[in-house]
Amino acid sequence: MGNRATRQQSFKAAVGWTAACTALCVALAVPLSGVRAATAVSPESDAARRTINIMLANEQAASQHKEHCAYMSLERSDRTGGHLWLEKVVETNAGKLRMLRAEDGQPLSPDRIAAERGRLAAILADPASFQKKSQTVKDDEAHARQLLAHLPDAFVFDGVRNEGGYEHIDFKPNPDYSPSSMEERVIHNMTGSMVIDTRMMRLHQIEGRLPKDVSIGFGLLATIRAGSNFSTTRDRFGEPDFKTTLLDTDINGKALFFKSIAKKEHAEHSDFVRVPDNLSLAQAVAIAEQ
Repeated sequence: MGNRATRQQSFKAAVGWTAACTALCVALAVPLSGVRAATAVSPESDAARRTINIMLANEQAASQHKEHCAYMSLERSDRTGGHLWLEKVVETNAGKLRMLRAEDGQPLSPDRIAAERGRLAAILADPASFQKKSQTVKDDEAHARQLLAHLPDAFVFDGVRNEGGYEHIDFKPNPDYSPSSMEERVIHNMTGSMVIDTRMMRLHQIEGRLPKDVSIGFGLLATIRAGSNFSTTRDRFGEPDFKTTLLDTDINGKALFFKSIAKKEHAEHSDFVRVPDNLSLAQAVAIAEQ
């Protein structure tokens, strides 16, 4: 399995930026009724805001009763050391439990399988440590949401178009917005679009990109390179549930407020199966090993 400490460090670094990207998806969809209207709001933009408000209400309601699943994850990222990992992932109240199944399209050797089973056995022997690491992920996500919750002020919405049951809405920096922190300045420079499932009124896809370099403190505090981007796709899994099926992240640069921002990840999630919400870690391990 390689050096376990290195794998854990890579995982924690990857989580930080992934959480921020996920939080941006939420931030762009927060209620917009309180957004300051420094610029004139076009009818198109006003309609887009109403659509986003409805979508948010549905996302908020769905977040109150998230149901757990097991699924397959195909990922190439900094966490995987650039290899293509096929993992079985099982969601539990304590966190997401993973078991590596294949690397670069090849089944694991007996030694690798034994190492994976040993890692899962260590989790069962010390569930508190596993839960603590998972809580760190949740805390990172909460912090990112707190940071980004007010950022709809930073964007204007236009380019609304309907295509086959989906509404596409573009966003770009609001020139009348003044970022109050370094993090806001980076996010404020992004442009992108979101896609809303108009039948379910849920967020289907969001993507953002940085069209130009952003430097803070003459580049000493942060330099995020032009072309940095992220994209997330969520698809229906039954009704009303949506699950993330595709995640792409390609961020280049450095920033003191992000512990590690040179993050690249491509992950595809599939074969979702519902599992009990009160699943124990031992039961989750049994499912992961199936």
